[in-house]
Amino acid sequence: MISFYIAQINITQAKAELDHKIMAGFVNRLDEINKLADQSAGFIWRLQTEDGDSTGIRVFDDPNLVINMSVWRDLESLKNYVYKSAHVELIRDRQAWFNNMLETQIALWWVPEGHIPSIAEGKEKLQAIEKNGPSDIAFSFAKPFPLPID
Repeated sequence: MISFYIAQINITQAKAELDHKIMAGFVNRLDEINKLADQSAGFIWRLQTEDGDSTGIRVFDDPNLVINMSVWRDLESLKNYVYKSAHVELIRDRQAWFNNMLETQIALWWVPEGHIPSIAEGKEKLQAIEKNGPSDIAFSFAKPFPLPID
């Protein structure tokens, strides 16, 4: 029997370059929030540079688009980190640092145990939701899809 984990990608557009003073409140909490993820129940992997975060990874034409990807043991573990830890404070204050985007910003999908998703895979999942809405291919917290049946 194959075990599945939940992968997620989220993108957001910063109001300025990360070294700009307007972004300081976000940047100053990155180490804390990344460490919190690393130590959270159910955490498996996150996209990061040698410096330990993903803000230096540029994969879009817009240099202010920030990407985050991670893999978690189950949807509940991811939800607990996102909405029931100090991470929720960044969500609450996001208007101070990030622009509203019209495009899909988050995608969740099931991956086989041991699979580390690529950035290209994450971008495909965002595009799938943008084009077709939530499905078993990619979905959102608001409309999750059940584990695949192997």
